[in-house]
Amino acid sequence: MSETEKTSNNPPSSPTPITQWPATMAKVMLLELKVQRGIAAPLVAMNLTWFAKLAITTAFLGRLGELELAGGALGFTFANVTGFSVLNGLCGAMEPICGQAYGAKNVKLLHKTLLMAIFFLLLATLPITFLWLNVDKILLYFGQQEDISAVAKSYLFYLLPDLVITSFLCPLKAYLSSQSITVPIMFSSAMALAFHVPINILLAKAKGLEGVSMAVWVTDLIVVILLALYVFMTENSKERRWKEGGWWDHSISDWLRFLKLCGPCCLTTCLEWWCYEILVLLTGRLANAKQAVGVLAIVLNFDYLLFSVMLSLATCASTRVSNELGANRVAAAYQSAYVSLAASIVSGCIGGLVMVAARGIWGRLFSHDKGVIRGVKKMMLLMAVVEVVNFPLAVCGGIVRGTAKPWLGMYANLGGFYLLALPLSVVLAFKAALGLSGLLLGFLVGMVACLVLLLVFVTRIDWVEEAGKAQILARNVDIVKEDENHSRSVETISNAEV
Repeated sequence: MSETEKTSNNPPSSPTPITQWPATMAKVMLLELKVQRGIAAPLVAMNLTWFAKLAITTAFLGRLGELELAGGALGFTFANVTGFSVLNGLCGAMEPICGQAYGAKNVKLLHKTLLMAIFFLLLATLPITFLWLNVDKILLYFGQQEDISAVAKSYLFYLLPDLVITSFLCPLKAYLSSQSITVPIMFSSAMALAFHVPINILLAKAKGLEGVSMAVWVTDLIVVILLALYVFMTENSKERRWKEGGWWDHSISDWLRFLKLCGPCCLTTCLEWWCYEILVLLTGRLANAKQAVGVLAIVLNFDYLLFSVMLSLATCASTRVSNELGANRVAAAYQSAYVSLAASIVSGCIGGLVMVAARGIWGRLFSHDKGVIRGVKKMMLLMAVVEVVNFPLAVCGGIVRGTAKPWLGMYANLGGFYLLALPLSVVLAFKAALGLSGLLLGFLVGMVACLVLLLVFVTRIDWVEEAGKAQILARNVDIVKEDENHSRSVETISNAEV
């Protein structure tokens, strides 16, 4: 038997190393932070390019006119809720599988998971396409104006290719980030962003609203091409990983394992994204709806900036935990999780302080209305507290994904956001007449409950057991079969001796 197979048959490490931190705890934490910085910093930059692309697209829609801005923004919101959130969520299943496979050096499992994710996301675009083609009827049913609904349908029709492109983009990003490769993602996103403005200028001038919509998927296509080229070159480098195979070796058990993680990952992402959209819809029903929606939109713009950092930390936590579990390094996985959690708490406090410091000038960047500026200044204080909670909440979600237990995040989001946050927000905003403050207070309470649930889940993780499960998840099929044969042989010998 080879050395690799012998290693894979060994039992997980003893729990002793993780019952207490080593004497050189500060050194261990600094080394872990250095590793996480290398993963997270490029992801932050990549997520900021997404925010910049959204801002540029909105600006070009605004230049076309008020109707185009309203219809295009509504169409893009519908696309996020029904399309991109679903595809991103489904792709979340790649994080634990690819992360643990990389830690276990199982290249075949990495390859097959990438192709399975692409195929499944392409399949998922079919019902999403049906929704987008009927968006005008859906929006009219929910009381939207006919002209705005027609513009939204036109915008989404020309955005349809982005569903196919995203079905390649999300898996490619997850494939690389799960291997702690994030710098190419950053550079490809930055390069595509550099082309986004000239592409918008050309297409908006030629086709108007439809051109602005097309510019979105053309920019995403540039990222896909660059990342695909990078993957192709690295797979054909000196290591020749491409020839190790596994690309088309998809068994029923592989699909079942993938689909088992897809559902909870998708629901976890969608439940959170949808909750924010419901919050905006509820704001539109307040007495001073026009001003309140404007205030919330401006405050959420700052939240999106911090979200780029938050999402990067969560992805980093998932990557580090899954890599170490896959490598059967129990103590390292435990330490990575808690260093990530500590970093998120510090980052959340810094983010909250930055939001408080910026509250005096942020509103003026978007509006000259004194009522809106006052509202932004007031709401950003409350939103700063939300950010302090939101950062560790996101990282806890990343940790449970890294352990291949995304359903824990789903349960926490369902309970915290939908069973507590939204009902309490409605009561405080409308029954107690607290308005937008009541909505955000209810949201904050629900988020705290969600964080408490996830912290309980994280603290109760049996790291030795999870490392053992990761060995089963990330092993080669051939090795598993040989292990089974070996076990039968040992059992036969034992029985003979008896």
